[in-house]
Amino acid sequence: MWSRSSSARRQVSAPDSDPEKVLRQVQELSDWLVANPHVNGCNTFENLHFFLRTAKYDVERTKKKLKTFYQMRAERTEWFDNRDPHLPEIQELLQLGVFLPIGTDSEKRMVVVIRTAAHDPKKHTQNNVFKTSKMILDLLLKLDPESCAEGMVAILDMQGVQLGHALQLNPKLIKRSVESWTAYPCQPKLLEFTNSPRHVNIFLNTFRIFMTPKIRSRVMVRREGTSVNCTQLPKELGGQGPSYAELAIKWKQLLEENSDFYVEQDKYKSKLK
Repeated sequence: MWSRSSSARRQVSAPDSDPEKVLRQVQELSDWLVANPHVNGCNTFENLHFFLRTAKYDVERTKKKLKTFYQMRAERTEWFDNRDPHLPEIQELLQLGVFLPIGTDSEKRMVVVIRTAAHDPKKHTQNNVFKTSKMILDLLLKLDPESCAEGMVAILDMQGVQLGHALQLNPKLIKRSVESWTAYPCQPKLLEFTNSPRHVNIFLNTFRIFMTPKIRSRVMVRREGTSVNCTQLPKELGGQGPSYAELAIKWKQLLEENSDFYVEQDKYKSKLK
């Protein structure tokens, strides 16, 4: 039996479910994890309630999400093993600011900026870029579950993209990247590519092959600027919020302060046969 804090009890609310029903549903999920130890998922009330909420309070759908998420964490060792924020290769990418959460949009969805060309493809592997991005995303889910549960809005800034960046993304890596978006409990509501080069669709078509029709319909491409309505938009995107450099400093410090969080998270990944 899990225990829940007073803050967790306050979170038990659903638009179409009464609190007692939600408690029963979370207990069912907890019992299911105990009965299926190979899933090896985090069995706290907060985690299970978050997954349940993002699955629209459908218990069977939540079980599938939990299985998919923790299986991904086991299979993608290049992203989810040895997640120490102080590793030199991670430090460099944090300083560059490859993945920057900025706040919520007008619909209360979490907005992140993904700087697709911030790294040097001659120095940094794409897998380490993904690893760093997912470290930040995991901490974001912990720090602001309310906003993340409303969905994610990603602005993919392609400023400075070169052939070397595109060559890093072979079809296998693209497929794994797209699958990871849908494996996370927080679903992408918009994927907006901005500062896009003229031939961007040739590159994006490979991504579209692996997307579900729903995700494909949420992709937008702009030559410049953004359609996202967010008061914290960085200066580089025409907003009044902190700059990319300021956001990079903030998130680098947050990851370093929460290094124990990654040690704890590493315990939770499926036991593969």
